[in-house]
Amino acid sequence: MQEEILTLYTILHQRYGPQGWWPGDTPLEVAVGAILTQNTNWQNVALAIERLKQAGLLTASALYELPEAALAEYIRPAGYYNIKARRLKNFLELLFSRYGGVMKAMAANTLEVLRPQLLAVNGIGPETADSILLYALDQPTFVVDAYTFRILSRHGLAPDPCSYEDLQGICTAALPPDIQVYQEYHALLVRTGKEHCRPRPRCGDCPLKGFTGFP
Repeated sequence: MQEEILTLYTILHQRYGPQGWWPGDTPLEVAVGAILTQNTNWQNVALAIERLKQAGLLTASALYELPEAALAEYIRPAGYYNIKARRLKNFLELLFSRYGGVMKAMAANTLEVLRPQLLAVNGIGPETADSILLYALDQPTFVVDAYTFRILSRHGLAPDPCSYEDLQGICTAALPPDIQVYQEYHALLVRTGKEHCRPRPRCGDCPLKGFTGFP
């Protein structure tokens, strides 16, 4: 199974090439985007981030000092804006209480320390935590999402059901411990999931058609 997971990555990379994920000009912007993208699409997140940029608020200090209600209004396009404003504030509290508000200082810590810290933040689950770790902090962790499970399970590479941690372990055991590979693989799975491996699959010209027993 490990060989097949690595082969799947090779097939997708040959078809689509580098994806250049995660979109964001700074590590903080990436972290903000990871929190805002919960339960919405990226287009809505991009609108919310642009509103923060235009207001000159996309810095750690500006967001930290901004009242929560005002932050909620700025990120309104992302949906669930009151909840997400609170989650952003919770993340910023960690950033300032532990790292002086500096993302680079946070990134200098280890994955073993950072992941439990992020998971302890109210409103940040494993997928969001790993997205921040991998894309904003350059930590070697693999992001698992619905696309990961759908694609791997349909091709017989993941059991159903399968926990987040179990599926993450399956992927990391099959791949070299390389941050760029983790980033690209996740991005490639998202692209494949959006274009082909939907709840009702569109297998016609999918690069994985016929791979590992799927029609």
